[in-house]
Amino acid sequence: MDVSERIRFFREQKGITVNKLATLAGISQSFLREIELGNKKPTVETVSLICDALNITVKDFFDDGVQSALLDDELIQQIYRLSPEQRERLGEFLKAL
Repeated sequence: MDVSERIRFFREQKGITVNKLATLAGISQSFLREIELGNKKPTVETVSLICDALNITVKDFFDDGVQSALLDDELIQQIYRLSPEQRERLGEFLKAL
């Protein structure tokens, strides 16, 4: 899977629009759309901004295992969609069990 497909995959898994991701990443909506369409190639810095906006590491972005887990496990999909604050609360809840 190429970078543009990965961006689209993670954005869709997160359940956010191109406009929302572009705003969160601090890049233009049209530039992000061109990246997702494969018409433009993002720099490493842009990929990093997009990963930050998606709350994933650059390592996880390129890790095929992360994508497979998201495709194969409904619970992991639900956790992935949580905000960082919600993940933290979930972690605290699980530690309390």
